[in-house]
Amino acid sequence: MSFALPTILRRHFAFLAVALLGLTLAGCGYNNVPTLEEKAKASWSEVQNQYQRRADLIPNLVETVKGYAAQERDVLTAVVEARAKASSIKVDASTITDPAKFKEYQDAQNQLTGALGRLLVTVERYPDLKSNQNFLALQSQLEGTENRVTVARRDYIQAVQAFNTEIRTFPGVIWAKLFWGAKAMETFTATAGAERPPAVKF
Repeated sequence: MSFALPTILRRHFAFLAVALLGLTLAGCGYNNVPTLEEKAKASWSEVQNQYQRRADLIPNLVETVKGYAAQERDVLTAVVEARAKASSIKVDASTITDPAKFKEYQDAQNQLTGALGRLLVTVERYPDLKSNQNFLALQSQLEGTENRVTVARRDYIQAVQAFNTEIRTFPGVIWAKLFWGAKAMETFTATAGAERPPAVKF
């Protein structure tokens, strides 16, 4: 019976030590790095999801416009080629920590945005097309998607800002370097000339 008490005490002490270690690690930010990283990755997935939704709408939009404005071949071709290029770039979770891959992806999406903008400006020349129900529905869906892209990009930028701040400040920098091997994530930048509307020439 004299040996039972120390064994029980040792078990309680071990349990208490583990509980205290867990509380200490949780309280000092050990879990912040992976939590913020997963949030940023989820936000990145949503950006990709919205870009895919936009890419899926484009073929229908192009075909509808072609029925009314087949002579606008250059504009239609530019949209189709920009979509093909944007869709051909393979992205995964490593893209957000690779500046070159991230820039390539962003540039392709920006090129597609520009081509779509020129297409919608061109449509202004065709009153019959502007009143076509299929076109109006597609245009409305595309506008909604562009809004979703904007929101998804904003959420991603905020998530990356939180993650990058955590891995560069104390105590997160310690956990990031020693345990997680975390690398800073890339974020979106404004497109050059985005503040100017596309030029319209008749």
